[in-house]
Amino acid sequence: MKYQFVRAAAVSPELKVADVFFNTQNIIREVEVQSNQGIEVLVFPELSLCGFTCGDLLLQKSLTDACLNALTEIAAATKGKRMLVFVGLPVVAQNKLYNCAAGIANGNVLGIVPQMNSGNCRERRFFAKGFSEVTYLSLSDYTLVPMSGSIIFTDEKSGVGVACEIGDESGSAVPPSVIHSQAGASIIVNLSAQSESADRCEVRKTVLSAQSVRNVCAYLCAEAGAGESTSDAVYSGSHLIYENGELLSEAAPFSGEAAVAEIDVGFLLNERMRLNFGQQILCNGADGRGSGFTVCTAFIGDGELTLRKVSKLPFVPDGEHSGKQSELMLSVQANALAQRLKYTNSRTAVLGVSGGLDSALALLVTARAFDLLGKPRKNIIAVTMPGFGTTSDTKNNSLRLIQETGAVLREIGISKTVLSHFHDVGHDPEVHDAAYENAQARYRTMVLMDLANAEQGLVVGTGDLSELALGWCTYNGDHMSMYSVNGSVPKTLVKHLVSYEGLRLGGELGAVLQRIVNTDISPELLPPDGKGNIAQKTETLVGPYELHDFFLYRMLRCGDAPRKIYALACYAFCGSYDGNTIKKWLLYFYRRFFAQQFKRNCMPDGVKVSGVSLSPRGDWRMPSDASAAVWIEETEKL
Repeated sequence: MKYQFVRAAAVSPELKVADVFFNTQNIIREVEVQSNQGIEVLVFPELSLCGFTCGDLLLQKSLTDACLNALTEIAAATKGKRMLVFVGLPVVAQNKLYNCAAGIANGNVLGIVPQMNSGNCRERRFFAKGFSEVTYLSLSDYTLVPMSGSIIFTDEKSGVGVACEIGDESGSAVPPSVIHSQAGASIIVNLSAQSESADRCEVRKTVLSAQSVRNVCAYLCAEAGAGESTSDAVYSGSHLIYENGELLSEAAPFSGEAAVAEIDVGFLLNERMRLNFGQQILCNGADGRGSGFTVCTAFIGDGELTLRKVSKLPFVPDGEHSGKQSELMLSVQANALAQRLKYTNSRTAVLGVSGGLDSALALLVTARAFDLLGKPRKNIIAVTMPGFGTTSDTKNNSLRLIQETGAVLREIGISKTVLSHFHDVGHDPEVHDAAYENAQARYRTMVLMDLANAEQGLVVGTGDLSELALGWCTYNGDHMSMYSVNGSVPKTLVKHLVSYEGLRLGGELGAVLQRIVNTDISPELLPPDGKGNIAQKTETLVGPYELHDFFLYRMLRCGDAPRKIYALACYAFCGSYDGNTIKKWLLYFYRRFFAQQFKRNCMPDGVKVSGVSLSPRGDWRMPSDASAAVWIEETEKL
């Protein structure tokens, strides 16, 4: 397991009902194939050694004995392979028949787990419920764990816990997945044999997705497939792998394919910590019988990441539901602002509009908020404040945007007043340093604040999450507002939402929004170049926002360490940035993220939109003088 990823697969090889020898050879062949593919956890369907549809043949001693003998043969085939394998078989103990799953690794049968609930009516004809106490099979000393317990197969190197359950166990008082996850399993596998029907596929997905979210785990389901009897039903071999609600891999019904995915166990463990998802501390007796929770050691490999999709833009909605998610995000922003305007009894909203992405999104959100409140958009005061670095393109875009949204334009030039301020504080205006830049940003904020006081208004902040993470904002300048609608929206998402609104609205407003999207990101605090174009390009100075947003997401949302973030960035941005470039900006990210916490500790109120927030009152509490040494040292060694 590398960087806390586990490669897992669910398969259903061709099967012949009651032909244990045929099924065993196919399983052994599949173990070999999947081992060569680097699979570390491999799951076969329910009763995969004999077939789920054996009927009364399950009561035949010849069949059950053959399955136990086959289990030993399959175990031998795993010798030297760094993988954990689950197969299903019927087991007789105490003159009762149990529907079981066996966990196998490195030549050993680690344990046999019975179905806790005896399934549907058809299954109850044959199978007893799980045990009330630990029982040992005299045949081979395979362990059967009790109905109230859980068997956890733990990788000795990484500590990753894997547990299994069988079929539909919804009849249990407490679902097995809850017991497993509370006992420490971050991966739960299900050996299943549900018959296929037209309405069952989507229901199955909904149930398994919910299971993985509820238990903050990965959930693998291997369904019975080709070869099962079709006398009364058909079995499709539809396999699914979920990770905390997200579908990682699916083998479509009747495709005969395997579902294969790389599970981010590190993310799951961090998410459990973040949610305070408590693991029960349950002690075994000296012989493992005390509580019924048995820990068996497995071996998981150390393969490279090759299968998993790692998004370059993790904050940006993608796929068929992208539009719906974008609309929801904009609605969250607009409704939050509407509530704040209503609570403060503000007659107007005041915001600076520069012709850039952030202020464009803030103006669009403000317009939505006024529509929600039934207030006229003419009560939105949009202020353009040209200064030393303002270019004609951005100014024209801002003017056109204000006009098209129906807000009221106020143009207030700042150059004359800022020059007077330089004289007052003794600063040479030819020295283009931090004082030169920040004086402009602070004066613009003062204009907005005073104008809001005069117009019974509320200053809407425009700064975004990426700027807060890097501290790329002027303290008590654009850093401050009366309510920040973009405070948890990273730059890549700001760009996406502005594009979305441009496409949705169309016309001249859509055209100006597209021009804004295509404009270089800049604070425009330094004079333009000789041709009147933007000279101060933010991403040249602080690095690509798509990289910084990737770093931010992996650090805050997933809890990844620098080594893992670097590896995933190299994987996701292959062909866009080389390793040295990624390392350079990752170091820059950590240095600025830690050094600029003081700005975040006094940031204004703002709604959480993207799933990540740096608000000191909400998601992120960190002292301003925390050291970045641990993170810097690990990054420098890459």
